[in-house]
Amino acid sequence: MYVDESGDVGLINSPTRYFVLTGLVVHELRWKEYLDQMLDFRKRMKQIYGLRMRDEIHASEMIRRPGKLAYIKRHNRLAIIRAFAKELSTMPDINIINIVIDKQGKDTSYDVFAKAWTALLQRFENTLSNRKFRGPANPDERGIVFPDRTDDKKLTKLLRSLRRYNPIPNKPDYGKGYRNLKISKIIEDPNFRESTHSFYIQAADLTAYTLSQKLSPNSYMRKKSGDNYFDLLDSVLCKVASSKDGQGIVRL
Repeated sequence: MYVDESGDVGLINSPTRYFVLTGLVVHELRWKEYLDQMLDFRKRMKQIYGLRMRDEIHASEMIRRPGKLAYIKRHNRLAIIRAFAKELSTMPDINIINIVIDKQGKDTSYDVFAKAWTALLQRFENTLSNRKFRGPANPDERGIVFPDRTDDKKLTKLLRSLRRYNPIPNKPDYGKGYRNLKISKIIEDPNFRESTHSFYIQAADLTAYTLSQKLSPNSYMRKKSGDNYFDLLDSVLCKVASSKDGQGIVRL
């Protein structure tokens, strides 16, 4: 599972209402195939828009602060984002889990980072355990997490603690209380990656950004209908992550 985010985890004077955490899950039997597909996609973007192979597709920066990508016109940078979303939608065996925290009204003691990551890791674990991911499946699946650079120490500590204590509320039929469903399907500590060097991290970033723009679009994305780009990914969303949401978005 490759993970990236959109928004910040701050609650006081934060510029963003929503924090989005996205995990893109790909089975090892599809990893090389889809990597090659993304390489072919990048070659097409170079031919059409001049996007260099070494340039990172960092969605929010491409719209707001293009930096090194300023040589590409803004409307073409937006076209690249849309084309990337459409390309991902043609990879039927990827599964994208999305966690959204609406920070409005949250108490200052609410730990946005821990809550979002706990929810994502639980969904990854549960979907592995129940064999609900689309695509290939081993008789006894395991998963590993590749996040973009984040609060490395805090995330590592969180995952280790969930292997010892992961309280899940009982379903109403079973009465009040909790069950301790320890994380067991996720192996190793998180393996942190630089997004510049990972097309999969860039894909997770693009998904998180398009979801954030669906929730709270900036004026440019609204004007150019970029607030609809997340819906292009509908076919590869992990909808079993939340039965309460038509697109499987876990809303906290």
